[in-house]
Amino acid sequence: MRALPAFELAEEYEDDGFDPVVVRTDYADDEAWRATVAGLRSPWGEDGEAEARFHLIDDPCWDGAGVEEVVRAAGVVENLVVLFLADAVTMRSPSRPLLALDLFADEGEDLDPAYYQELIDNPPVRAFRTVPGEVHAVQVNLALANVDFQEFAAMASEDPEGVLRTP
Repeated sequence: MRALPAFELAEEYEDDGFDPVVVRTDYADDEAWRATVAGLRSPWGEDGEAEARFHLIDDPCWDGAGVEEVVRAAGVVENLVVLFLADAVTMRSPSRPLLALDLFADEGEDLDPAYYQELIDNPPVRAFRTVPGEVHAVQVNLALANVDFQEFAAMASEDPEGVLRTP
């Protein structure tokens, strides 16, 4: 396994849990990446009143990094509840769906089967896809605990392509 650097967030990144962190793991298409970032920069909120603030980790050392590698590196960031990956699927799909990863997913390794067999047999969903325009709403709602990760994953699963998007 290769050694990836720990996340280094810009000084202006406020570690308050409200600014999404997006990691680029596919470097095959710079035009697709620019389109993804443009989608992230769009104002968001009910009337588009909120400024889109986010942090990008855009370094070719992450090219081809797997989910577990990125999640392990993200462990150094306080208050980070979800992480968004711009992977090969993001770059090849016209809607640029980012992979949202639940950083607090419990693997259930230490659960006693006598009490938690259903949870062991049916672990919670750890990931779903979302269009760039929904990233901020996902991040803020998870940080405030207005909506939990499983609810967002369920909403995404209702889409024919399995992507959370604005109706």
